[in-house]
Amino acid sequence: MDVSRFAVRTAVHAGALLAVTGAVAWLTGTPFVFPSLGPTAYVLATRRTADRSGLARVVAAHVVGVVAGLVSYRLLADGVVVTADLAPRSPALAAVVASGVLALALTSAGMVATGAVHPPACATTLIVSLGLLPTLREGLLIAVAVCVLVVAHAVVVRAIPDGDERERAAPGGS
Repeated sequence: MDVSRFAVRTAVHAGALLAVTGAVAWLTGTPFVFPSLGPTAYVLATRRTADRSGLARVVAAHVVGVVAGLVSYRLLADGVVVTADLAPRSPALAAVVASGVLALALTSAGMVATGAVHPPACATTLIVSLGLLPTLREGLLIAVAVCVLVVAHAVVVRAIPDGDERERAAPGGS
């Protein structure tokens, strides 16, 4: 498969995956679309595999990110949101920054320790720990949205046969 065909197929696949969670967001008014789903959709679209253990690692990594983000946020920055008008050198800004740093460190360690390495989960942990989606309910929605994305990916991969071995080893990581 040539590069331009691979690019189009990747774009359509990733877009279709995000459209599924986008439809859920639109229908329910819940945050089923958030920044780390984009990189996850891209990684899935370039991998084109429905290997259960690989897909389980994607979900597990995001769960690690959510848990680390929730713990860090509650511990260090509860009630602060990074998008608020926070004064430079203020305690609130220090708290939310420390929350993000701790969450990223915990997520990195947790992914390695569990063998569930998926770099977009580092964005998930920042989304939670910086106060953008910091509640337990929102954390659960994140996990469910990732599951929906992964299931949609598995359906697409099974419905549309692989066109090229190269697609399984495409650039873009885990």
